[in-house]
Amino acid sequence: MGAAFVGLCIAWLFFAVLVLREGRPFHFHKIDLVRFMSRVAIFGAMSAILYIVPFLKFPLPFFPSFLEFHFDEIPVFIAGFAYGPFSALCVLVVKTIIKLPFTSTLTVGEWADLMYSAAFVIPAAIIYRRHRNLRSVVAGFAIGFIAQLAVSLIFNVYLIIPFYMFVMGFPEAAILGMAQAANPAVTDIGWSLGLLAIVPFNIIKNAMVVAMTFLVYKSIHRYMGRFEEKKLLD
Repeated sequence: MGAAFVGLCIAWLFFAVLVLREGRPFHFHKIDLVRFMSRVAIFGAMSAILYIVPFLKFPLPFFPSFLEFHFDEIPVFIAGFAYGPFSALCVLVVKTIIKLPFTSTLTVGEWADLMYSAAFVIPAAIIYRRHRNLRSVVAGFAIGFIAQLAVSLIFNVYLIIPFYMFVMGFPEAAILGMAQAANPAVTDIGWSLGLLAIVPFNIIKNAMVVAMTFLVYKSIHRYMGRFEEKKLLD
């Protein structure tokens, strides 16, 4: 577990350097900084609403109740496609900070969600920033989709579930019982739970998020561009 944690930390450090290198979010002029902060605040607030409001997140049948379906990654995707990967990462951080006072997991669940969402959104935003066409959108979604599945699986198996057990005192039998109530094929809280519950759940969630993001961004990206041009002329 210790080696896995160190490996994940190194991987995320490399990931953060890549985002900063690709992002180039603003040239330190007052107007650019203000515009950047406004974008992040708006999209961060929208994402937080989709993340916090109870009726906007819900469990799915045939999956453990602790896996919740929510759409907070859609505003993050839109910010990443419109303004770049650094903006998307900042939106994720803002969303997470807003959620922290409402945590029931000693903030671990919120920071884990940030990691999962970053693995999903940032690769897509980087690819689309380099080549703004439909092919890049599809490639970005595909790579982010796979990255999110891998990160969520590894984090849950090696970090998140053990944390809930050993720090928060959740009994292994209780976690396994919730999983088996939804899917009797789950035999343990390690790879069986990950491959038979967490991965299938995220496949469904990610597919819905990708479809909705594509439809929403396709509908509004021209208006966003016109709004930005108007603000530049004002």
